[in-house]
Amino acid sequence: MRKQFDRWNTIKKKVHTRADNVRFHEREIWWCALGANVGSEQDGVTEKFERPVLVVKNFNGHVLWAVPLTRTYRLYSPYYFLLEKDGKGMSVAVVSQLRLISSKRLIRKIRTINRAQFDELVDWIKHLLRDLG
Repeated sequence: MRKQFDRWNTIKKKVHTRADNVRFHEREIWWCALGANVGSEQDGVTEKFERPVLVVKNFNGHVLWAVPLTRTYRLYSPYYFLLEKDGKGMSVAVVSQLRLISSKRLIRKIRTINRAQFDELVDWIKHLLRDLG
């Protein structure tokens, strides 16, 4: 699959000039301008390179940790966390793709996940980070 870096670069310039006044909170799922990324990094999936992400940590209202979401679940991978499965499909957090992003990338809020789901995901992230040491 050929990456469309030039097209993303045009959109990225617009994202960069957006006002940085998006109000967001931990546990929220947002459409996010993730872009066309290098190698196996999660790309945006729409024509504007957007993908849903879960806000994991709000650092200062302008910078956050986000985990990209997908509908593909790899059952035996510790890097995929099943958030929910219902009649509409699945929401899976790609924990290995946790990244620091600017709030300028956030496009529109989708919804907020419940506290129990969020706490379980955060515990999973902490577990994976402890494995580094």
